[in-house]
Amino acid sequence: MTRNADTLAFVGVTATRSWINRLFPQWASALGITGTVLEPIDLPLDTDPAGYRAVIADLRDDTCVRGALVTTHKVRILDATSDLFDELDEHARLLGEVSCISKSDGRFIGQAKDVITGGRALDAFVPPGHFASGAEVLCFGAGGAGLAIAVHLLVERPAADRPRRVALVNRTAARLDACQSVLERLGVADRVELVCNEVPEENDPRMATLPDGSLVINATGMGKDRPGSPLTDAARFPEGGIAWELNYRGKLRFLEQASRQRAQLKAVEDGRRYFLHGWSEVIGEVFGIRIDGAMLRRLSAIAEAERL
Repeated sequence: MTRNADTLAFVGVTATRSWINRLFPQWASALGITGTVLEPIDLPLDTDPAGYRAVIADLRDDTCVRGALVTTHKVRILDATSDLFDELDEHARLLGEVSCISKSDGRFIGQAKDVITGGRALDAFVPPGHFASGAEVLCFGAGGAGLAIAVHLLVERPAADRPRRVALVNRTAARLDACQSVLERLGVADRVELVCNEVPEENDPRMATLPDGSLVINATGMGKDRPGSPLTDAARFPEGGIAWELNYRGKLRFLEQASRQRAQLKAVEDGRRYFLHGWSEVIGEVFGIRIDGAMLRRLSAIAEAERL
């Protein structure tokens, strides 16, 4: 591909349909990087290692490319291309994923931002002290985002305000083995239950055992990258609990299921806040821009004006 301007790539499954394509020109103007082009790159879920290597090598070698945001493919891209990077940050090495690609002094750098950005999004709607009550966490999906959020909850939050138990439910055992290794290195494996399952009817009773106030997360990509929900319509969310759908677009059945029970829940959150923190952190990293609270509010206002 021939590029003629500073380019920020966006690697996803349906990147060409993302909200960011409408927002980016306005955000670029607000941030003083007018003229920068956003290039969405759609890759199917079954992309093979050779396909990942071709894309990442192209981004590395093209001097017009300033960097990239990666979603969905974060773990598989790093598995296939780790040798193409000159540097990986601590979280990328720990979690085995890359969500932010940048360049500095001729070095090609991969970073994992989800512990930071997922944590910021979560802390904005989960009030301080929430987990001191004994509330737990049930996260469907143990990919890059799911594991990173678990790390934030069990390592980054104040010790007195961490869930006593986190359950990560994933459809492949190999991914759970990788999570186990990370959790052991962090010394929190004893507080995490790893469950291999992809049958919604088996997830319903698991959620029914949660204490009041518990947080339930859909980090599977179901509803956006593939249809459905990890739960059936008969599932009951915990009283006073919080439901968090990490996506903001698509046929979000999990979000619909939670919204129908909003009266008994403390909060129902979609992925817009997560989107805002994820993109602002990567843009700031790639272009060397400090995005303070005032600028973040400005970007949020632009996004609200373009609300889907």
